[in-house]
Amino acid sequence: MSLRGRLTLAVAAAVAVAVAGASALTYVLVRDELRGAVDDALRARATTIGGLRIVLDARTGEQLLGIPPDRFGGAEGTIQLVSQTGDPIRPPHTSALPVSERTRAAASGESEAFFADAHVSGTHVRIYTIPLPREGYALQIARPLNEVDGALGRIGRVLSAIALAGIGLAVALGLLVARSVLVPVRRLTRAAEEVSETRDLSRRIDDGGSDELARLASTFNTMLAALEDSARAQRQLVSDASHELRTPLTSLRTNIEVLTRTDTLPPGEREQLLRDVTEQLTEMTALIAELVELARGEQAPAEPEDVRLDLVAAAAIERTRRNRPGVAINAALDESVVRGVPSTIERAISNLLDNAAKWSPATMEIDVVVADGEVVVRDRGPGIAAADLPFVFDRFYRAENARSMPGSGLGLAIVRQVAEAHGGTVTAEPADGGGTRMRLRLPQEGS
Repeated sequence: MSLRGRLTLAVAAAVAVAVAGASALTYVLVRDELRGAVDDALRARATTIGGLRIVLDARTGEQLLGIPPDRFGGAEGTIQLVSQTGDPIRPPHTSALPVSERTRAAASGESEAFFADAHVSGTHVRIYTIPLPREGYALQIARPLNEVDGALGRIGRVLSAIALAGIGLAVALGLLVARSVLVPVRRLTRAAEEVSETRDLSRRIDDGGSDELARLASTFNTMLAALEDSARAQRQLVSDASHELRTPLTSLRTNIEVLTRTDTLPPGEREQLLRDVTEQLTEMTALIAELVELARGEQAPAEPEDVRLDLVAAAAIERTRRNRPGVAINAALDESVVRGVPSTIERAISNLLDNAAKWSPATMEIDVVVADGEVVVRDRGPGIAAADLPFVFDRFYRAENARSMPGSGLGLAIVRQVAEAHGGTVTAEPADGGGTRMRLRLPQEGS
């Protein structure tokens, strides 16, 4: 069943239940009111009769409570006395009223007055039984319920008609409500279909309002914006990667073509070309590895956990010392716990250390400080020009004085990606006394 059909059915069912409940309650209230009037009349009649002297003819019963006999169903009601043994005494030519165990108990004074319904000679009657303990009898007074039943029948038919009309109206209203409620959903559906057909992620939906559907439209727009940014970043990455790979591939191809002419190359030039090819392949391998790292970073991050930032930094320092034996690193690592993914945080710190090692003179130390969820790496190199500072974390960006040095321009971009994925930041600033200070700040535990 469609959503529109389900909404229509739900609205119709809700209204139908409400109408049926209201009709049933109305019927019960009217019935109680009508029957209550009959009960009040029977009580009043019983009070009147109960105060009269009982005059009985044991053989004929022609005289009962000093009241002339009345035909069954008369305005005054039908009267009957019941002895303790259950024997009824009634005026002649009247129908007998049913006698139950409770009626005999009332005659014996063991039961209080009570009402009961019965059918006598095909007539639905209401019987009121009241004990007369001084005489040792129970008095029964009955009145027909024909008028009450007729009125209730008419009321029931009217209420049933109203309920059916209400249900029909509920179905019509349900269709209108479903149509109006589903207008934003249809807009969302059309937008999703257009995006699927055209691949145009710039499509947006009107999300005015403050209800749930407006929030859904806003969430859909946010999702489209995220997808658009992701697609744009992907296209930019592919474009940048193809641009960066074009030059080394061209150079590598040229060198390989020259190497194929071994008969015209002096041995020294051939060895130099082989070394160049090896270096170019190494640089391309590093570039491809960093491109893969960037692509992985754009996927859904792993589940964060509590991470000892000082221990992760110590592991990154140890790896840098192994890879660059000549680099001196001075570390001051205070215990600090952050929320994140240990492997990606270590990669970011390693990239900061590699960048500092690349720029620091061989005789100068690199300072690493960890405290309060922050890693600070300071080198003593030539520093970064003020014009280059805003761009050092961009992909493939290389300052003027760095273009002659090895590297892909992706290491610091990976650092920023890791920082942003963890809800943190990374900044670069000139250090006092020369060099550059880079700060990687990550959210701490509980923040």
